[in-house]
Amino acid sequence: MVALLGNPNCGKTALFNRLTGARQKVANYAGVTIERKEGSFTSPDGRAYRLLDLPGAYSLSAHTPDEAITRDVVAGKRAGESVPDVLVCVVNATNLRLNLRLVLEIKRLGLPMILALNMVDVARKRGIVIDEARLAQELGMPVVATVAVQAGGERALVQALDAMALTEKAAPKSLDVIDTVSVEETQREVRRILALVCHEKDDRGNLSEKIDHIVLHPVLGPIILAVLMFCVFQAVFSWATVPMDLIKDGVDGVGSMVKNAMADGLLRSLLVEGILGGAGSVLVFLPQILILFFFILVLEDCGYLPRAAFLLDRLMGGVGLSGRAFIPLLSSFACAIPGIMAARTIQNPRDRLVTIMIAPLMTCSARLPVYALIIAAFIPEREVGGFVSLQGLVLFGLYVTGIVSAMLVAYFMKRSMGANHQQPLMLELPSYHWPHLQNLALGLWERCKIFITRVGTIILTLMVLLWFLSTFPGAPEGATHPPIYYSLAGILGRGLEYIFAPIGFNWQICIALVPGLAAREVAVGALGTVYALSQSGDELAQSLTPIIAASWTLPTALSLLAWYVFAPQCMSTLSVVRRETNSLRYPLLMAGYMFVLAYSASFITYRVALALAGG
Repeated sequence: MVALLGNPNCGKTALFNRLTGARQKVANYAGVTIERKEGSFTSPDGRAYRLLDLPGAYSLSAHTPDEAITRDVVAGKRAGESVPDVLVCVVNATNLRLNLRLVLEIKRLGLPMILALNMVDVARKRGIVIDEARLAQELGMPVVATVAVQAGGERALVQALDAMALTEKAAPKSLDVIDTVSVEETQREVRRILALVCHEKDDRGNLSEKIDHIVLHPVLGPIILAVLMFCVFQAVFSWATVPMDLIKDGVDGVGSMVKNAMADGLLRSLLVEGILGGAGSVLVFLPQILILFFFILVLEDCGYLPRAAFLLDRLMGGVGLSGRAFIPLLSSFACAIPGIMAARTIQNPRDRLVTIMIAPLMTCSARLPVYALIIAAFIPEREVGGFVSLQGLVLFGLYVTGIVSAMLVAYFMKRSMGANHQQPLMLELPSYHWPHLQNLALGLWERCKIFITRVGTIILTLMVLLWFLSTFPGAPEGATHPPIYYSLAGILGRGLEYIFAPIGFNWQICIALVPGLAAREVAVGALGTVYALSQSGDELAQSLTPIIAASWTLPTALSLLAWYVFAPQCMSTLSVVRRETNSLRYPLLMAGYMFVLAYSASFITYRVALALAGG
């Protein structure tokens, strides 16, 4: 077994992907590799290898849960894990001063090691010359050059692995050996080795540092960040129009074909109103989700996101959080689950807990279909100032509201939990580079696959269940309302309406809120099913937007938007919070405080909107 380990941002996971062909996430910020990942490959000589990708670490004196995982694996302290036969230490050739400290620490354990000198192409472009033979002599281990992002860039490492003759499995020394040498002495040894093997006098300068003079400027930096985020949300609406129309027309066409080809009955109702009216109304928002993720992946891969964390450190410090919480919170824009798991990289336990508790307030992609539906129905498609989309502006405002709310909740939680000193942000800023198209395409494909899988499994299942509850037992003789009014779902919705009527929700919206507890985007599909079954004869429409535009008032629409800014979490997120905190208290607290916030925000929004409208 071979284990890859190294500092964050050294290209370790990219090298793992190159060796195994595994479809792993490759990101450009610290902490992306939270869990141990495993793969296998066979060398040209026919030798089979099992490969572990361990979490990034700066030292074996673990300060975070992910560093503890790496420490325990290499020291043979992790239950169910055997000690690796070979350790491959991956280092960034442009930043050996930081990377070699971990290498020297691991060397003291006495395990077979290979040093993979990664990103040598970048070092050569900068004029940095490294004497690989002398470095191997000083470290007492093989040193090979690798370029993880290029085909064949792993070849020298594979050859070095084949050349190692391991007669028997080595046992690591005690972890106590790490502390026999002080950090200061280790750093002196790093400087001594670098003076012998690394020649930087021809370094032509780091372009990233020149860019950072502008990007990290105390005035220009936040402006650039705000403009970037604003442009992203404008693009979500303006770029998605054509593909959304194509998907909508396709779903409508299939629905018309099914309706014309089948006789009226339960099966046709299930296919048209249940499946196409429900799952199809969610699928139409796929282009907007992919556009949002396209920009996030580009900013992630080019190296900008750690800069954003640096820029926001002072702002987040004002509410008692470190800028390191930015990356888990940003991950929550995709889904709160990976954001909550990424909080493991935060050293301070109190900061980690607060980050977990506010992560769901970030506007996850599951909210986007709900936002897009209501905005398209009630916000006119026009430009403000001749170039800014009003719909995109409203969407941007909803995301900002979620962020501001998260900061306020964090401020309250930090004060109620007892104030503690703010830890300074220590974050490695990787060099800028052009995004890798293969990684970008892979990330978008994975996101598309996840969304379509949810539509085809969770959402479809819930839509069929909702159709059943909305169809039976059926309308009695002489009924004056649509059949769904008398169904099990209708009875439930009318019961919940007593609770939600003060915030403007009708019984159809109340029905949609229930399956939305499983996955937020299901609410759109539920509304599609409910309103499809609420129509009769020629009034049946495939498009949900004109139906709700005609059925709801503007105060109700604004109230529902406010609800979904704070909407209680889906069950899967609460289960992850339970697992990460090892307590039932915190998921219950999360669900409770978010329900109170959602109801309060909706109540205020609805009443203010009614007053302004003269109602």
